[in-house]
Amino acid sequence: MPDSSTILSPDGPAYTRTAVALHWLIAALIAVGFAIGLVVSDLPFSPQKLRWVAYHKWIGVTVFVLAAVRLLWRLTHRPPPWVAMPAWQLVAAKFSHALLYTLMFVLPLLGWLFSSAAGVPVVYLGLVRLPDLVAKNKALADSLIEMHVNCAWLLCGIVAVHAAAALKHHFLDRDDTLRRMLRWTAPGAPR
Repeated sequence: MPDSSTILSPDGPAYTRTAVALHWLIAALIAVGFAIGLVVSDLPFSPQKLRWVAYHKWIGVTVFVLAAVRLLWRLTHRPPPWVAMPAWQLVAAKFSHALLYTLMFVLPLLGWLFSSAAGVPVVYLGLVRLPDLVAKNKALADSLIEMHVNCAWLLCGIVAVHAAAALKHHFLDRDDTLRRMLRWTAPGAPR
């Protein structure tokens, strides 16, 4: 095992403040949105359930928008280089990141499509009614909700693997993988 003093560097390359803020904000919203989705699925139809479903939708729309901002930021601000790791881990990391980005867009879009097919509008923050993406169609709604739920579980699994890999890099490999996403200030990095 390498000597941690030669690998862990408080001044090494890190993500920008914007990238760090977007990462953790989206992560928190995904966790809360997932938890609400789990709870609401077991609630009987009631005003309380409708309120929680609205919160779930608002979170989904917010994640979609923030994911777009995050993707634009990433395309215009080079992230720090990958730390040294075996080739298979690098391939797995790149694949899981691509899947995370994909699911941050697909999952809210499936929820919006489901709402449209179910005939229930999405009214963001109770103020802005989003257009229906498809006509009301019960059979389509049933398929879309199943895809939405399956993608939510897939996202949950990928997030768990992502977090486990970051912890493995930090505690076992003792490299900067996690540290550069925890560091709020990156030396010389744009904010």
